[in-house]
Amino acid sequence: MKIIDEIKLVKWSIDVELGKFDAKLDKRTSDISELKQNDENYTEWYKLTNVRLESITNTRDRTEIKCQAKNDEMEDLSISNTHDQLRILKDHVLEIISNTNQFSINLAKSDSERQRLKNEIIANVEKIHKNYEPHMPRHSKPFTEQKGSVKGISTPFLGENPICVKDITKLEEWKTFSCEGEYNHIEFIRKIDILQDDFHIPDEIIVGKIHLLFTRTAKKWYYKMRIDHGKNYETWWKCEIITKWANNSWRFKMENAFESAIFNSEKDKPLTWFLKQKDRLSALHPDMSDSMINMKILRKCGGELENAIKCKCVEPYSIEDYINAMEDAITRTRIGKTWTSVPMQYKMVSKASREDKRPERPVLKCHKCGKTSHLANTCTRKTKINEAQVIEEVQCTEEKE
Repeated sequence: MKIIDEIKLVKWSIDVELGKFDAKLDKRTSDISELKQNDENYTEWYKLTNVRLESITNTRDRTEIKCQAKNDEMEDLSISNTHDQLRILKDHVLEIISNTNQFSINLAKSDSERQRLKNEIIANVEKIHKNYEPHMPRHSKPFTEQKGSVKGISTPFLGENPICVKDITKLEEWKTFSCEGEYNHIEFIRKIDILQDDFHIPDEIIVGKIHLLFTRTAKKWYYKMRIDHGKNYETWWKCEIITKWANNSWRFKMENAFESAIFNSEKDKPLTWFLKQKDRLSALHPDMSDSMINMKILRKCGGELENAIKCKCVEPYSIEDYINAMEDAITRTRIGKTWTSVPMQYKMVSKASREDKRPERPVLKCHKCGKTSHLANTCTRKTKINEAQVIEEVQCTEEKE
């Protein structure tokens, strides 16, 4: 079904372009037909003039014959009648000659006017052909000529405009395609078309770069197709890429990826997330409108954030408006955010763990007797030590005496 949809889309675009071309061609045809009608009118007038000239010539011949007959008759007439008739005949002949000269002048003018109109028609036709806009760009070929193997592809475009080849971007700036992971073959084809349109790159150079743009699995597939089918046009390769990689498995993966992509304001960036979902939907549904794509993406943002975005946007909506509104809502509010957990040092711990972490009390020790568990002010041996000292002092004094 995907191939049929793509073919219908291509057919529809070709029909639209052909309709535009037919409209322009009908307009040019009407102009040419009008000019041709004018030319035919002048041709008919010229023919009518020739007929009139022939009739006048015949009339003149008949007049001359009549004059000759009159001359013959006048020879038999008297001299007086002959002079009168000759004078009348002479005036009649002079009138005929003047009319003939005037007709010749008018005929010459009509011939010059006819030649001028003919030259003008030729110039207008040449101008129409020079200003003729083809319904397809000159670097592309009709779709009917893209089928089958092609041998000996000529490159007339390179000789006409060699600067275009010099301005082609480097290969590192072209998007590669590996057919691994969450790939998007539609975006790959679209970016090649954009570069081709911007730099006026002919099909031959695009076909020559395909094997450099493919990597890993896609490159192996390209070499196999190149050996089996030979050299082909760019449109043929686009159709084969869509046929090969737009399979049910890829569609299932893309649909699951879109369904599971719930926006998280703490982890996802609005611009990256929104454009990624748009690329997924555009790859799955190329004919889907932008408004429907935006509606499906907004439903993945959650109720509060979706409502905030719609309230900030003003019709007509665009992708930039949605992204700016999403960033504004995330920055200014806490919609879609969760409260952070309490750090570990402030968490409530059990009583046993608190007792274990308490600092140990200093050990009580008597600095008089050196024993623990009591202080010097409560030491019981202090008095005994003092009494023994007194007794010893008394004994010492007695011995001295």
